Amino acid sequence: MKSLFITAIVLALSATAVPVMGDGRSYVVIVNPANAESSADRAFLADAFLKKTTTWSNGATIHPVDLPGNSPVRHAFSDDVLHRSISEVKGYWQQRIFSGRDVPPPELDTEAEVVAYVLKYNGAVGYVSASAPLNGTKVISVR
Repeated sequence: MKSLFITAIVLALSATAVPVMGDGRSYVVIVNPANAESSADRAFLADAFLKKTTTWSNGATIHPVDLPGNSPVRHAFSDDVLHRSISEVKGYWQQRIFSGRDVPPPELDTEAEVVAYVLKYNGAVGYVSASAPLNGTKVISVR
């Protein structure tokens, strides 16, 4: 009976697992195809998504975009790049908003909306699951 219970738990967990890329990440970072960057440091991406840095190396304005807080892909990105939980990121933004300093990146409901946003803005950067249709966006490596 105990082994049946454990098997059921393993099957339930594997059914909700996020796809993982060969490098261990369950997401890809995407930019507009006009962006000359081919890679970015995690620290740079963290600063971009927390709006501590606002321009790419060529001077173009960075337009970060997030998935919703309940997205497993956002959780993976937040843990891996921002080194903060979603609730910590939301707390960060509450402080920034309250002090009148800034607003968070837009939160879009679907990966398709994130892809469309990235295609719309030359300086856009987002992330989607490794299996999402990219529709012409460019994947950059994360160092």
